[in-house]
Amino acid sequence: MEFVIKISQFLLSLSLLIVLHELGHFIPAKLFGTRVEKFYLFFDVKFSLFKKKIGDTVYGIGWLPLGGYVKIAGMIDESMDKEQMAQEPQPWEFRSKPAWQRLIIMLGGVTVNFILAYFIYVGLAFAYGDKTTSLASLKDGYWIENQLLQDIGFKTGDKILKVNDMEVVNDYDVRSNIIGAENFTIDRDGETKVIALPEDFLGQFTSADSRQLFERRIPFMVGEIADSSFNKSSDLKVEDIITSIEGQELKYFDQLNSIMANYKNKTVQVGVLRGNDEFTATLKVDENGKFGIFPGMDRDRFAELGYFDITLQTYTFGESFAEGGRDFVETMQKYGAQLKAIFNPSTGAYKGVGGFKAIFDIFPPFWSWQAFWVLTAFLSVMLGVLNLLPIPALDGGHVMFLLYEMVSGRAPSEKFLERAQLVGFIILIVMVLSANINDWI
Repeated sequence: MEFVIKISQFLLSLSLLIVLHELGHFIPAKLFGTRVEKFYLFFDVKFSLFKKKIGDTVYGIGWLPLGGYVKIAGMIDESMDKEQMAQEPQPWEFRSKPAWQRLIIMLGGVTVNFILAYFIYVGLAFAYGDKTTSLASLKDGYWIENQLLQDIGFKTGDKILKVNDMEVVNDYDVRSNIIGAENFTIDRDGETKVIALPEDFLGQFTSADSRQLFERRIPFMVGEIADSSFNKSSDLKVEDIITSIEGQELKYFDQLNSIMANYKNKTVQVGVLRGNDEFTATLKVDENGKFGIFPGMDRDRFAELGYFDITLQTYTFGESFAEGGRDFVETMQKYGAQLKAIFNPSTGAYKGVGGFKAIFDIFPPFWSWQAFWVLTAFLSVMLGVLNLLPIPALDGGHVMFLLYEMVSGRAPSEKFLERAQLVGFIILIVMVLSANINDWI
């Protein structure tokens, strides 16, 4: 069921982004009297799942969900329709239109991507506001479980004061500035330290077994009791919180292993908090020092118990437009920084470039409209920025040649454009294959 939910979100988001991106090309093309021969969601290699011709355009759905396209008459694109290009230019063809009209047509897709992302951020700000956790409320610092962070010098309990030279005030500031971070200033037991990150930190992180970074310290809440657990028939219920073991306080889940090491193959008395009631339960510990209980997560409950603060900032409809704009600009800046790191081999960030599996994996295994729209907005920004890269076969490649034509007063020859398109297509294939191979290694 989890797979069905994830794949549904993935395909819905991808379909929405593709259709709107291609509409961004389609609408100005039609406004300028340019014939659009095909409008497809997904690729129709050999056959289509659905197609219908309306006017001059065939609308359809392909079977290969790797993107979509519009085929514009008289344009050198991935279709490489040399037969059409060998004929005399017709008034309704792309190549017959003024350069400024062709530029608008080519920029239409990414423009729609950016507009879509902006309005999604506006809607998110109005519907959900912003939830943040102040670092001051993390009284005992962060939980550092990732071995890479431990090797660099971080320890559980560290409080983060600065990322580079920027003071951080909430949990989001820490997470959102990982890319581009060179050092962290921390407070460890009242002593200020500076921990430098290795230049290839991003590469090491993407290759590490754990993808956890700085985690909030939380109590041991019961999420699920394994069927194979000795404690399957215990008195515990989901959302109970284990507060002590044999009289020893268990404030945080990260303290569990060190305490349990003393009770392998034993029966212990644990303190339990259920709602506002406290009681004692008897649990068995296996030979590995485990209860066979999977931890649960309820941030609002943890905030209620004082583990950290959650501040909700709400926005009026009018305020949401400014807040949505800030979120959009920030996302653009951070994705730009991510691309810069990826194209700098010394950072090793290219190792983390993923393909369709990586995109699929970021969707949660439960249906959440908030998560869906947050991810769709980010993917819309990503799609827009990537399409602006000056690579032939991408929108940015067409724009590059059009700008050259507008500045120089002469267009590149069709033979040159055909060859450039082929080179660009090969580059794209290599990039897509590399990204998708990264998903599995």
